[in-house]
Amino acid sequence: MIVHAVTFDCWGTLLLDSPGSDERYASRRLAGFEKILIAAGIPVDRRELDRAYEASSRWLARTWRRHRDVPVSQHVRAILKEVDPTLPERLAPQQLVALIQAYANPALLVPPLVDEGARSALETLAGRGLTLGVVSNIMRTPGDVLRQILDRSGLLAPLKVLTFSDECGIRKPDPEIFRLTLRQIGVAPEDAVHVGDDPILDVEGARDAGMAVIQVTPDGRATAPVKPDAVIRGLRDLPAALDRLASTRPG
Repeated sequence: MIVHAVTFDCWGTLLLDSPGSDERYASRRLAGFEKILIAAGIPVDRRELDRAYEASSRWLARTWRRHRDVPVSQHVRAILKEVDPTLPERLAPQQLVALIQAYANPALLVPPLVDEGARSALETLAGRGLTLGVVSNIMRTPGDVLRQILDRSGLLAPLKVLTFSDECGIRKPDPEIFRLTLRQIGVAPEDAVHVGDDPILDVEGARDAGMAVIQVTPDGRATAPVKPDAVIRGLRDLPAALDRLASTRPG
């Protein structure tokens, strides 16, 4: 196999934190909501905000089960409507912008951990002439914030195409999110490898798109019903794994 491009998952791969850890920012989000709404002259009960946040979780889960996604501005509107259906229309545009920022930005204040081998791996692969990209679902932290986190960690520069589910409206494991990324890169699926941790979202999704897959697991053992092409414990092992894949996989 001749590899021309490598794409990466974000949560659980480039970032060590799992997708579920994004919910640790819930209290910061809602504290920001409370402050902004009170300043706007709209008293709100924190318990009501908690209830609205949980209701938005159920709505997002239904959306995500269809492998579709929405911008975080719609997350915010869903929460506000649960508090009061008229609330979004009663707020000034700048107040809505402030609420969206309060919702989106907590991960910048307490950023997720980054795989310590990620920077070296990306630089090594880019130095080989490979085109690198990201194919990632978001949770409640949007793609533009994840870009900032990657940039602060020194990971953004080698990544040429970044596809986030809130921006394209498609979530893994739908193979189309991988295909549209590869179309932007200009590489055929059979010449590309995806690297990710999740057995369904990453391994099955990328394989259905026609890509080779390297799974990242803490113990180096595959967890997917569909067997990945290789398994690594962390991204420091990725360059060597790609070498082995290129020498053993037909192509």
